[in-house]
Amino acid sequence: MTDFVHPALLFILGAVPIPFLKGTIRKAYLVLIPVLAILAVLTVQPGSYGAARFIGQEILVAKIDRLTIIFATVFTIMALIGMVYALHLTRPGQHVAAFVYVGSALGVVFAGDYLTLYLFWEGMAFASAYLVFAQGGERATRAAFRYLMVHITGGVALLGGIVLHGLATGSLLFGPIEGGPIGGGMGAGAYLILAGFLLNAAVPPLNAWLTDAYPEATVTGAVFMSAFTTKTAVYVLARAFPGTELLVWLGTAMALYGVVYAVLENDSRRLLAYHIVSQVGYMVAGVGIGTEMAVNGATSHAFAHILYKGLLFMGAGAVIHVTGRRKLTELGGLYRKMPLTVALYMVGAFAISAFPFFSGFVTKSMVVAAAGQDHRALVLLALTMASSGTFLHTGLKLPYYMFFGTDRKLEAREPPGNMLVAMGMAAALCIAIGVFPQPLYALLPYPVDFEPYTGVHVTESLGVLMFTALGFVLFLRALDPENTISIDTDWFYRKGARTFMWLAEKPLARYEKAVSNVSETAALPFLHGTARTGLRVDLNAVDAVVNGVARAILNGGGTLRRLQTGVVTHYALAMIAGVIAATAIFAVAWQ
Repeated sequence: MTDFVHPALLFILGAVPIPFLKGTIRKAYLVLIPVLAILAVLTVQPGSYGAARFIGQEILVAKIDRLTIIFATVFTIMALIGMVYALHLTRPGQHVAAFVYVGSALGVVFAGDYLTLYLFWEGMAFASAYLVFAQGGERATRAAFRYLMVHITGGVALLGGIVLHGLATGSLLFGPIEGGPIGGGMGAGAYLILAGFLLNAAVPPLNAWLTDAYPEATVTGAVFMSAFTTKTAVYVLARAFPGTELLVWLGTAMALYGVVYAVLENDSRRLLAYHIVSQVGYMVAGVGIGTEMAVNGATSHAFAHILYKGLLFMGAGAVIHVTGRRKLTELGGLYRKMPLTVALYMVGAFAISAFPFFSGFVTKSMVVAAAGQDHRALVLLALTMASSGTFLHTGLKLPYYMFFGTDRKLEAREPPGNMLVAMGMAAALCIAIGVFPQPLYALLPYPVDFEPYTGVHVTESLGVLMFTALGFVLFLRALDPENTISIDTDWFYRKGARTFMWLAEKPLARYEKAVSNVSETAALPFLHGTARTGLRVDLNAVDAVVNGVARAILNGGGTLRRLQTGVVTHYALAMIAGVIAATAIFAVAWQ
C-alpha cells in the first residue's frame, strides 16, 4: 500500500488533533484535510490494496474501480464544503464527529470485503448520531437515541447476513451477489444484507429514522448527514444488487412517498428530509433497473444530489442560525434581509427540480430515460410525477413561505461569511454540472450515450415545471402550511418502545424481583444449611425456605423502582441479537 493513501484514514486519524488546535490554525487544518483527501482520490489508481488474511478469510481493505472513484470524489468535495460551512463553530466536538463520519463513509466506499465494510458502516452510525446529540435538548436527545437504536438494529441484521453469506460462499469479499435475494441466489444471507442496506437508504417503511433525526441535528451536522448515509447505501446497493427487480418498485414507491409526505410538512428541514427519501428513490430504482444507463443515472444523480441537497440544508440552516425558527408557519418576509441566502437556496431548488442548466436536469433525466428504454411506462410516469411534486414543495412552497409570504417582522441578517462561501461553492457546482455535464459523465462507471439537451427533453421538462408552477399559484391557499405533526412509520417503534418499557418495568421486573428474593432469602440459606448438615434434612433450613418464599412472593408484588436506561438498553440489544441469532441458526439448519 506504499503507493496508496487511504482517504478514510486522512479523516479518521486527522480527527485526533482537532481538539488541541485553536483559532486560525484549527480552521486552516479543517480545510486542509479535505483538500488532501480530494487530491488523494484524484490521484488514486484502480486496483486492490491492503490484502491480508484474518480468521481464515481474505481481507481487502480497498478495492478501487470507477464506481469507487466517483463516490469518493463527491464525498471529499462535500466534506470540504461542509467544513467551510462549519468553520464558525468554536467547540471541536462536531468537527471531530464530522471527520469520523466522512472517514467512515469513505471506508465503506473503498471496502473490498464485508468485514471492513461492516466496521466502517457502524462507525458512520455512531459518528452521525453525535451530530444529533450535539444539538442538545430533550427532542434532539430522544431523536438521537431512536436514530442510534434503529441503526444498531440494521447493523445487527447486516452482520447476520454477512455471516450467512460467508458460510454459503466461503468468502467475505464484497461484490455482486449472484442472483440477488430474489430467486434463491444467496438465500437468507442476501435478505439480511439487503435489509441492512435498505435501512440506511431510508426505503419505506424503514425511512422514519431519517425524517425523525435530521431536523433535530445541529445546523452544520444536518448538512453532513444529508450527504453521506443514504448515498453510501446507494453505493453498496449498486455494488451488490444491481439489476434486482425488487429495487425498481421500492425506489419508485420511495420517489412518490417522500413527495406525498412533504405536502404535509411544516418543519423546513423535515420537508427537505422527505425529499431525500424521494430523490434517493430515483437512485434505488436506477440500481434496480440495472442497465448501464440506469446505473450511470443512479450514480450521477447521487453525485448531484449530495451537492444540491447539501446546499438546500445549508440555506435552511442559515435561516435557523439567524432566526432560531424552522417552521414555515413562523417564517416569512426574509428576502429583504437575506437576499444572498435566498439566491443561493434557489440554485439548489432549481437543481433538485431538474430545471435545464442545473445539475438535477442532466442526472435525474438519465434515470427516467433508462426506465423508458427498459419499457417501464409505469415507472417512468411515477418518476415524472415525483419530479413535479419536488418542484412544487422544495422549489416553490418552501422558499415562498420561508423567504416571502407573510412578513413576520423577524430580526434577521445574512449568516456568517463562511456559511455563504460554502453555499456559493455548492451553488457553483450545481450550475457547472448542469451547463457542462461531460466532466461528470466521464467519471461514470460505464461509457455514456445520453444527450440531455435535446429539444424534446427540454420542452417536456419545462412544460411539466411550468404547469406545476401554475398549479401552485392557483391552489396557493390550499398549500398553506399547518402547525401539525405528521405520523410516519416511526409511530410503530415509538409505540413498540413504550410497550417494551412497560414489559421491562412491570411483569419482567416483578419476576426478576421475585426470583432475586427467593434466591436471597430462601435458596441461599437452605444451601448453607444443607452444606453444614450434609445429606441430613435441616428443619431450620426447610423453615427458612418456606418463610423466605412467602416473603419473596409478598415483596415481589410491591411497587418497583424504574429500571435504569442502561439496563433497558441491554435488554433491547440482547433481544435483538437473540432474534437475529435464532434466524441465522434456523436458516443454516434449513439450508
